Amino acid sequence: MSMETPATGAFGTLTAERGILFGGDYNPEQWEPSVWREDVELMQQAGVNLVTVGVFSWARIEPSPGVRDFAWLDEVLDLLHAAGIAVDLATPTASPPPWLGVRHPETLPVDPDGVRLVAGSRNQFSPASRVYREHALAITRDLVARYADHPAVHMWHVGNEFGQLDFGDEAAREFRSWLRARYGTIEQLNEAWATTFWSQRYDDFEEIMPPRRMPYLVNPTQSLDFRRYTSDQLLRCYVELRDAIRDAGARQAITTNFMGPFEHVDYRSWAGEVDVIADDQYPDPSDPDSPADYALVQDLMRSLGGGRPWMLMEQAATMSWRPHNVPKSPARARLDSLQAVARGADAICYFQWRQSRAGAERFHSGMLPHAGADTEVFAGICRQGAELRALREVVGTTVSADVALLFDWTSWWAGETPGRPTDRLSTLEQLRRWYRELWRRGISADIVAPGDDLSAYRAILVPHSYVIEPAAAAALHDAVAAGAHLAIGPFSGVADERGHILQGRSPVLLRDLVGVSGEEWCPLPGTTPIRAAAGWTPDGELAASTIAEKLRADGAEVRATFATGLLAGRPAVTRNAVGNGVAWYVGAVPSDDLLSAVLHEVLAYAGVHGALQPSAEAHDLPADARHEFLPPGLQAVRRGSLLFLLNHGDEPVSVHVPTGAVDLLTDERTGATVVVAPEDVRVLSERRTA
Repeated sequence: MSMETPATGAFGTLTAERGILFGGDYNPEQWEPSVWREDVELMQQAGVNLVTVGVFSWARIEPSPGVRDFAWLDEVLDLLHAAGIAVDLATPTASPPPWLGVRHPETLPVDPDGVRLVAGSRNQFSPASRVYREHALAITRDLVARYADHPAVHMWHVGNEFGQLDFGDEAAREFRSWLRARYGTIEQLNEAWATTFWSQRYDDFEEIMPPRRMPYLVNPTQSLDFRRYTSDQLLRCYVELRDAIRDAGARQAITTNFMGPFEHVDYRSWAGEVDVIADDQYPDPSDPDSPADYALVQDLMRSLGGGRPWMLMEQAATMSWRPHNVPKSPARARLDSLQAVARGADAICYFQWRQSRAGAERFHSGMLPHAGADTEVFAGICRQGAELRALREVVGTTVSADVALLFDWTSWWAGETPGRPTDRLSTLEQLRRWYRELWRRGISADIVAPGDDLSAYRAILVPHSYVIEPAAAAALHDAVAAGAHLAIGPFSGVADERGHILQGRSPVLLRDLVGVSGEEWCPLPGTTPIRAAAGWTPDGELAASTIAEKLRADGAEVRATFATGLLAGRPAVTRNAVGNGVAWYVGAVPSDDLLSAVLHEVLAYAGVHGALQPSAEAHDLPADARHEFLPPGLQAVRRGSLLFLLNHGDEPVSVHVPTGAVDLLTDERTGATVVVAPEDVRVLSERRTA
C-alpha cells in the first residue's frame, strides 16, 4: 500500500526532537557507581541518545517485601539526564525476586506435565496469578509516582518479552473465566469444541483444565483456545501496568518488546495497545537466508503499526543462547542496523550497553565489550551512532508496498496442531520462502490479516492459511475482481476459526475464486516432478514435495500437472481469471524454481515493480523484462525519498541509479552507477545536493 504515515504521538515527538534513537538496555545495578560515570562518558562518545533502564531491577528496588530502594536509580537517571541521554524506564516486572516465589509459590508457573518451576532464573511468574499481578502493580505504581515527571524519562517499557506459559491451577481458573466470556454457556463450548468426539462432553466450566499432558492427542480446539487465552492473559498483564502508568499522569510513550512472529503471543491483537511497535531481532550471521527472513520480520513490525515507524529494541553482535554462536563483524552489525532503518525503524537499540561480567548472559555481547572501549566492536558502535545522526531526514517516513502477504496467528496455531496429514508443513517456513522471492526482486510487502481491506494492493500472496473465514474469502474475491493478482499455496482454506474442517471440495470458500477444487490432501513420499503445460516455459527444476491436493479444474487454466505417482496428470498449478484480476492456486509445496516461476508471473502482470524501478510502470515493460533478480546478496529498499542499497554478499555489486543522487553516509554525489562493497550500505537521496 502506498502511504506516508508519519510517526505520531509521544514517540513521534521524541524522534522529531532527537532523530533516530540509538542505544540499548542499560543495567547499572550490575556495576559500581564509578562505572556509571564511565558509561555515560562512553555513551556520549558513541552517540547514544536513548537507554532502557531497570528491566531486571526488581530485586534491587525491592530487596524484601514492601521495602523500596530508589536512591541508586535516582543517581543513574540524574547522570543520564545531565549527559543529554533519554531514558526508556522499564517496569521491573519481568523477573520477580526469589522471595516472591518462595513466599507465594502460586505465583510460579506450572509446565504441561504439572511440574511447578522454581525461582532463580527469569520470567518465573504465572500471568494468571493475582498475587504476582498485585505485587507487579504495587512496584509499578511506586516507580511511576517517583519518576513520571523526571526529565530523563522519555518512554516507558512494560515488562520484557511477554511469553510466559502456565498450565497450573491459577491458569485453570483464568482459562475458565476466559471461556465463559467467549462462549457464554457450556453448551456453546461443547459445540465449539466438538466434544461429542471421544466422549469429551463437559457438564460445567469447572470441569475444564488447561491442555496438560494427556494420554493421547489433546482436543485441537481446546489447544487453540488455550493459545488465544494465553495471549490475552499476557496482554491483560501488560495493559494493567500500562494503565497504572497512565493513571499516574505519565505522558510519555509506552511500549513493550515483541519477538518477531512469536509462537505464544498474537501480536496483531496487541498492536493497538502499544504507542509504538518495538521488536527484538537476533539474526544468525551464519545463516545466508537471515537478511531476507529478518526483512520479513521488519515488514511485519511496520505493518502491525499501520505503516508507522517502529523500534528495533534489541539486537546483538554475539548471542549466548544458540548452541554455536557465530559473532557478527562490526560491518555486519552496522548492516543489520541499517537494514532495520531501511524498513521503517526510527530507533536502533541493542541488548545491552555494557557486557555483563557474570550471570547467565556473560557471553552475550554488549555495545561495550569485556575488553572495553579500545576494541573494534566499540569503534563500530561509534560509527553507527555517527551514521544514524546523518540519516535524520529519514525519521517519520515509511516504506510503500504494493504487495500484501497474508499471515495470521490463529491460522498458524490451528494449522500446526497434532493429528494433521503431515507435520512437515510449516506455516512460517512457507511464509519465509515466498517472501524471499520478493526480497530477491527488491519488493517490500505489507503483512496483512485475513479479512483486511486489500483494495490498495496489486498482488496478494497467501503462502499457507489453514484457516479461512467468510470475511477473508470475500476480501480476497473482491480484491481479485477489482484487478489484483492473487497466489494461494497448498493446504489453505481447510478449516474455520474453531479448527473444524470445512465441508465440501476444498478450498471450500475459495474454490469459485481459484476455479479448481480438491477432494483429498495427499502427503508426498518425496520429491515429485511437475510438468509445465504447453506454452508455459519456466526455468529450473519443477517439482513438489511435502503435501499435495487431488485437484480437478473447474474452469481454471491448468499451468502445470503432476508428472508421476498417485496424482499423475492432475492439476498442480492453475490460473483463473476473475473480473479484472487473476487467482493462481499452487496445489503442492513447490520447489524453489517452480515457486519463483509462479511469483514472477503474478508480480509481472500485477504491475508490481522493485525498488530499483521506481519510475517504470511494470505493465509498460515486456513480461520477460520485469522483476529480474537483484545481484546476489543485494537488498534494495525505498523508504520515503531515500533508496537503501545493502550488500549482504561477498562480492562488490554495481547498481544503476539516478545520476546526481547524494549518498547521505558519505555526502558524495553519485554517477549513473554505484558500487556497493561487501557488507556495505549506500543511502541515496535524489533531493539532497552535495
